[in-house]
Amino acid sequence: MEPENNVTYFVLLGLTQNPKEQKVLFVMFLLFYILTMVGNMLIVVTVTFSRTLGSPMYFFLASLSFMDSIYSSVISPKLISDLFFGENTLSFRFCMAQLFTEHFFGGSEVFLLLVMAYDRYVAICKPSHYLVIMRQWVCVVLLVVSWVGGFLHSVIQLSTIYGLPFCGPNVIDHFICDMYPLLKLVCTDTRVVGLLVVANGGLICTIVFLLLLISYGVVLCSLKNLSQEGRRKALQTCGSHITVVVFFFVPCIFMYARPAETFPIDKSLSVFYTVITPMLNPLIYTLRNSEMNNAMKKVWRRNFLAHSK
Repeated sequence: MEPENNVTYFVLLGLTQNPKEQKVLFVMFLLFYILTMVGNMLIVVTVTFSRTLGSPMYFFLASLSFMDSIYSSVISPKLISDLFFGENTLSFRFCMAQLFTEHFFGGSEVFLLLVMAYDRYVAICKPSHYLVIMRQWVCVVLLVVSWVGGFLHSVIQLSTIYGLPFCGPNVIDHFICDMYPLLKLVCTDTRVVGLLVVANGGLICTIVFLLLLISYGVVLCSLKNLSQEGRRKALQTCGSHITVVVFFFVPCIFMYARPAETFPIDKSLSVFYTVITPMLNPLIYTLRNSEMNNAMKKVWRRNFLAHSK
């Protein structure tokens, strides 16, 4: 049932009202989005068609890249379009759809990063049992659990705000529909709702982040048992994972693990985890990963030769 309110559409103030700055940001974010899609889809295609990347780590990495592609596509095209045309309006239903989808994929990514940390823990701390513990069906179940976790998180976020009355101002001081900017427009007391949002968003981010830090701490402590080459490879892999975790979780915790207020820095931080992080993930995971780089070369060389024949 449609909630009773006077608002049928919202106006997004975006990142800037300056036309010159909008043109610069349009070019910048268009480039970011192209790099995000190319980088992430390159990983998905390489892992799917490579004969050498069969380990669970690459299965989860391809899943993360797929999530990043969709997550970015929920936010960036609208942002780029608004910067180009200067039309920053969106319907109430589109706003709710964007809110649901961004929290669905963002939430799923939070849980998937925890799964990836568990995978690295098993690979480094229990190498002889790795293929037994991380069997194919276990990996699929863990991936499905990540999706279900993201879905439940998103359903709770949407149901929290969907039935609230919006009866006056419809201007959102942001470039996306998100919880705290929307709560500012609700014409009723939102203190209890704010606590629900903190519990569902901030608490999940904080708990998962602490679990990730503990798991990587255990992994790094166990490196002394490995050979020098094994230690180097493990440090490379864990280093890239920890970089992604910090980039994603620190802004996320700042945004959601606090009372339901908005700050001027919020928009810049949102750009970081909605636009920058999905673009950096493929670079972080592939730049120093020789196995992935070699597999990419082989897959694309094979495809090029097949087409040239």
